[in-house]
Amino acid sequence: MKKKYQLNSEDISLFRTSVTGTRRIAQDTISHPPKRKKINLVAPERLMQEQADASYYFSDEFQPNLDMEGPTRYIREGDSHYELKKLRRGDYSPELFLDLHGLTQLQAKQEIGALIAACRREHVYCACVMHGHGKHILKQQAPLWLAQHPDIIAFHQAPKEWGGNAALLILVAMDEFTRR
Repeated sequence: MKKKYQLNSEDISLFRTSVTGTRRIAQDTISHPPKRKKINLVAPERLMQEQADASYYFSDEFQPNLDMEGPTRYIREGDSHYELKKLRRGDYSPELFLDLHGLTQLQAKQEIGALIAACRREHVYCACVMHGHGKHILKQQAPLWLAQHPDIIAFHQAPKEWGGNAALLILVAMDEFTRR
């Protein structure tokens, strides 16, 4: 490879005389703290307990009063319907994703419980549950389970970029002191 721009000896000597008496600068490494608190390793016993506690809310016999017309949606009683509208429009982007493809109903129930616990632990407000199309078993059951959990504010069928009618976007309630 040819060097296109070569300096002549006069330019080189001029440079050397102009930089005499200088020293190299030591690079200062600056690390910026993360915006969100990172939780260090959580004990496996605590994770199992959170999962068991969260799946406690889910019953297969309970049938919440969900509107079956149009896209799958739910808003907790007493919360603003505007939140549901923002979910539908895609104003919230999910930070956590749960893929239920290939899971049994029991496994899916436990994973949804673990997702809600993880959202609360990591201070994540919006998450995505991908239930898929398949035989419509998880597609029908997932909204029924989510509507029973007290920490779910709302859920709506996801916009196309997050999975369309094969996924749900959920809003998880945060404690007042963790929302800041």
